[in-house]
Order: sequence, then structure tokens, then C-alpha cells
Amino acid sequence: MAARVFKIVASRPTKLLLQPFKTGTRLARCQSAKAATYESTIENLPETRVTTLDNGVRVATEDSGIPTCTVGLWIDAGSRFETAKNNGTAHFLEHMAFKGTKKRSQTDLELEVENMGAHLNAYTSREQTVYYAKSFSKDVNKAMDILSDILQNSTLGEQEIESSLLSYKTSEQEIIILRNSTLGEQEIERERGVILREMQEVDTNLQEVVFDHLHAVAYQGTPLGRTILGPTENIMTINRNDLLEYIGNHYKGPRIVLAGAGGVDHDELVKHAQQYFGNLGAGYEGKIPTLETCRFTGSEVRVRDDTMPLAHIAIAVEGCGWTNPDNIALMVANTLIGSWDRSFGAGANMASQLASQSASMNLCHSFQSFNTCYTDTGLWGMYFVCERDQVEFMMTAVQREWMRLCRRKISPVELERAKRLLKTNMLLQLDGSTPACEDIGRQMLCYGRRIPFSEIEARIDAVDTRVLKSVCTKYLYDKCPAIAAVGPVEALPIYSRLRSEMYSLQV
Repeated sequence: MAARVFKIVASRPTKLLLQPFKTGTRLARCQSAKAATYESTIENLPETRVTTLDNGVRVATEDSGIPTCTVGLWIDAGSRFETAKNNGTAHFLEHMAFKGTKKRSQTDLELEVENMGAHLNAYTSREQTVYYAKSFSKDVNKAMDILSDILQNSTLGEQEIESSLLSYKTSEQEIIILRNSTLGEQEIERERGVILREMQEVDTNLQEVVFDHLHAVAYQGTPLGRTILGPTENIMTINRNDLLEYIGNHYKGPRIVLAGAGGVDHDELVKHAQQYFGNLGAGYEGKIPTLETCRFTGSEVRVRDDTMPLAHIAIAVEGCGWTNPDNIALMVANTLIGSWDRSFGAGANMASQLASQSASMNLCHSFQSFNTCYTDTGLWGMYFVCERDQVEFMMTAVQREWMRLCRRKISPVELERAKRLLKTNMLLQLDGSTPACEDIGRQMLCYGRRIPFSEIEARIDAVDTRVLKSVCTKYLYDKCPAIAAVGPVEALPIYSRLRSEMYSLQV
């Protein structure tokens, strides 16, 4: 798990003054509320301003005028850019970011963040590494100083820096960065133990286990098939030279986006970016890292364990990348199938047909449709948890629902409901400065721009039953799925049977 530093600050008691309520004021407020329609609200969302520094670092902000803000660095570097030998390095670096720099010890860093009443966090995905801070708007300069310090003052041992510099070609700025580092072998060994314990915790999260298996079998032999944390043998052997090499290869200006949302002034943030990140290197001394193509392989992996009470199963086909125009239709299809859990309390009257069947026929404990996108590929599928004697019936229900999408059996009412729900979910995911900042950073790396929500809404509205059938047929019909199953999965049909259910007579 990512390191996190936070503090909850209690507010001072406020004295309330009760005054007579004025009818005219109430009427004026009601009229003002009516004036703001959904369409006008969408059209008047704060614009996203973008500035590119000389070294390629992009600064993108959305100023909503609130008293808090989130600023962060989105780096185009994750586990997909690793090899089998150094798999786990990106995540290891993320952990080492909070262990102190030459300017700040770990204790000083934690105290400074706490005294600001701020939050400092980081996470690693398969294609991105992120460091961000949430603070009061007036403290944005301090937050930028901290982010700059933990990113540029790498956590390599000072004693080994000189020998490392002789082994790798580094720019003058990178030499300065590395000589500012302070952590030694003891700190790296301590963090090695933390990551190994984190791996044990992940192994207890069966959903995480199933999705790691799904990636491993769907993208077998490619970087996307590897886990983000890396194998245990790599964690035990990663050293300073591995961290140094990864920083030198991937932490470059053109691959970094500085995103800000909330109460942030764009021009001020650009000035801070120039001050703190203007000297980051932009060029490569050696070979420029390229994104390796990851082929999809229809196949399966089963980890049978009859001692487990429930079966955990994921089935997926190859989806599309972020920039593919088919992605919107696949998002609508994903929302149309939806998700369900017994704890929801809703039953056979739910709008989703699969949810209605699951509740009325007791097919599963829960299910969720997913659409996971990467730069040039993706996984579109279903994850569900069920009793061992319901495995076959639930899998059949899922595949029949998929074929219903391909046969144009979706009514206009169903489609309209799914599109409205998708818009609602996307807007709710932007509620707050941190989700908005994450959306800015991700879109800048994936699309090269921040797509206005009005444009996204227009793309969603353009999906009709004909488009939905065409796209679902393209990605679902007669395709080889990837399947990962863990638990009492003896009743799961053989792969050839599941493959045969991926097509049906179309009328």
C-alpha cells in the first residue's frame, strides 16, 4: 500500500446567531437555484489550462475557487515499463519517496505535512506512478516544495552514489539530484520488509489475486502480465543501482504532468513548476525506452481450493485502449450490465437483467462488470463471487447477457438508462479536488489533453442501439476469453465449452 501521512484538525467551536428568516430572501434563493440548469452547469465547468515548460513538463490546472487544492505529479512510468528482472522497481521507488531527503528527514517530512493539515500520498499502477498532496490553497507553494523534494532527491545511499554515477550515463542535473540523497542500505532493507508484508496482505484480497491471475493469463509473456508489486525474489534483490537506472530512464520532463485542481491559480503554479521542476532532464543519453506491445491471449488459469467457501471468477475479452473511439460504447455496455451485491437489498425489480436474475435465482453473492483500459489494449469483462454449485449457472447467465448485447436485444429504454447512469457516475467521480486532479493527470497522459465533459456527454449520447450492437459484436462475438478462477471451481465448465458460448445464432 502507498505511504500516507495525514492529520485530522479539529475546528474551533462557532457561535451561532439566530436571526428572523426573511421571506423575500427565501424566494430569491429559490429563483436563483432554478436558474442553474444541468446544461448550463456542464457548459460552465472551470476550464482546464495547460502550459508546457521548456523541458517538456506539462502543467494542467482547473481552478474551482474552493479553499483547498490538490497538486500532484503524474509520471508516464509504471510496471509495464519494467523487465522480468527489475519488475517491482516502480512500486519500490514509490515506497522510498517518503523516507527522507537531504533537506528533510522522515520525521521532519511527516511533521511538516501534519502541521500544514495536509495529506501526502502516492500510488503505482501498470502504466503510471503518481505523487500528490492535498492542502489549503494558501499552502500550495509548500506542497510543491515537498513534492519536488521527494521526487528529485532520490532515496539512494549517499555512500554508493559516486560508484553508481560511474556505472550509468547521467546528466549534470541528475548527478546533483543523486548527491542530495541520504538513505542507506538500512532504510532500503526496512522498506523491503514492508513491501513483503504488503504482498502478504494482497494475497488475502481475493479480488486482487484473481485480477493478477487474469492479467497474467491474458497478457502472458508480456509486461502487462506482471504484477505491480513484483515477485518476491525481485523484492529481495532490488538495490540502489536498479532504482537509479529506473529514475534515469523514466523520470523525464516530457513524461511528467503537474496537475492541480481546487483553489489553484494557474500562473502561480506555472511559476512554482519552473522553480522546482524546470531543471529536470528532458533528453536521453542512451536508448529511449519504448512501450512494448502486449498481445492478448485467450486462455485460462484455475486455482482450485475446495476449502474456500466461495468461488471467485473473472472472465474478460480484449477491450480497447484509452484513445480508441469504441471505448465510449464499451463503457455504456459495461454500465448497462452494471453490478450487484446481496447487501444492496434490491432484488428482482432491478433494471439490470443480470442483477434481476442473480437476485431472483440466487446465482451469486455479487458481480461487477469492468472495463480496464491501457494505452493500446484493455480488458472488458465480469468478476463474480458465488457458491460452488452455482458456478456453471452464473457463468452461463453472464455469457448469455453478453450475447444479448450482440444481438441488438437491448431496448432504447435500457440504453437510455445506462447512458444516464454513466454520466452520473462520471460526474460523481469528479466530486472533490483530488478526484478532479487525478482525472486531469490521467487524461493528460492518456489523451494529451483534458476532454471537456460536454464533449464526453456528446459522445455518450451518440451511442444508439445500432452502435452498441456493432461495437459489442466486434469485441465480444466469437472471441476467445481469458478466465481466472480461484476457490471451489470444480463445476466451472471446460474452456472449450466456455469458448463455444461466445457465439450464438443471430436473428
